[in-house]
Amino acid sequence: MRGVQEDIGSGSAAAVRLARGVPLREALDRGVPAAWTALDVGARPSHRGAYYLPEWERYGAGRTLTTALHAGRPLSESHLALALCHRDGRIRAAALWRLGGHPDLLPLLVVRCADWAEPVREQARLLLGEVLDAVRAVALLPLILRVGHRGRGAFAVGLAGRLLREAPPEVLTALYTDSDRAVRRYAYRLAVEEGRFSAGELARVAAREDDVVVQNLCADAALVAMPDAEPDDVLRPLLAARNPRVRAAGVTALRRAGRPEQATEFLADRAELVRACARYVVRQHGGDPLPWYRERCAQRSGPAGPAGSAPAPGAVAGLAECGERGDAEVLWSLVRHPAAGVRARAVAGLRVLDVADARRLSPMLDDPAPGVVREATAAVLPSAELLPGEWLVERLGAGRPRHVRIAAFRLLWSGAARRSSVP
Repeated sequence: MRGVQEDIGSGSAAAVRLARGVPLREALDRGVPAAWTALDVGARPSHRGAYYLPEWERYGAGRTLTTALHAGRPLSESHLALALCHRDGRIRAAALWRLGGHPDLLPLLVVRCADWAEPVREQARLLLGEVLDAVRAVALLPLILRVGHRGRGAFAVGLAGRLLREAPPEVLTALYTDSDRAVRRYAYRLAVEEGRFSAGELARVAAREDDVVVQNLCADAALVAMPDAEPDDVLRPLLAARNPRVRAAGVTALRRAGRPEQATEFLADRAELVRACARYVVRQHGGDPLPWYRERCAQRSGPAGPAGSAPAPGAVAGLAECGERGDAEVLWSLVRHPAAGVRARAVAGLRVLDVADARRLSPMLDDPAPGVVREATAAVLPSAELLPGEWLVERLGAGRPRHVRIAAFRLLWSGAARRSSVP
């Protein structure tokens, strides 16, 4: 609600500037879709009834533009913009016929295509169909998609879609890197539907794009098209992607590509989703990931080993994810490992296996690594009342690291709450 009120306020202020004769390019930010929809709302009165007028009409612009429209006299671009947003549908309809020669007002023509008054709406749609081409559709697409969320906003979206489907590929290039996330999603969805990218190109987009919707869309499309492409062109970008969902899609595709043995490389991935997919592929190939995890963790469980001998944190997590309670001893031996990532995953693994011991893990609450302390806190929290209150209070001192103080406070609060709930 606050955002809506802010939009109305900014639109009302823009309408006042236009009424004073400020040029359109100075009165509002024409490149921001929200500025046009805010103007459309802000130019109308905030209350219903004949006695309420929008603020901009107090400057006499309302009478000026109404007289000019009725007399057939020309209007300035600023006043024409106000007429297109006027509360009276007859004035909006009359203003539509004055749009010729004012290309900067085309965004308001898009807005009027979703007008609540049918005569205005139909007239605006007729005009938009005459003036809109693929280049203008690209420029107006952020606003078209924004208006498309309205109840009567589908027309402009459909018209733009038909034009963009028929447009040359180079016309759409700017949409793939647009700052508006909705535009990028629309552009890639259109490209997938029209088959504009090869499987390898889709995989590379999935790997580099930072929007999850585009990642999933392009990754799925790349896998569908993989049988007709070189597998490496698809798998290599997916398996190297930073996003876990994209990597997981690539790992799952290894089985389809006839390379299930390569999934072993991802059993120790840093992401739980990728590890789960890797275990699935290994099992489907007749393998068992549990011995692999046990071997990787047991060989390097000694606290005095060289730095390069640390098991991958993902391997420690994987042992807990598919291991048994008997694997807890290996995890206990890793809670003192020099590598903070290994210690954190070992503590988390004890919680996963439901073998965490509050008193035995309490020294980990003083760990210099915040990640280890967070995992230790989560493991100890269910039995926080077992920790001495005085010992936790000591860790609230100003000389303690911030992450230690936060953990001590959480545990004190949880322990007190549990003790007070006991009858």
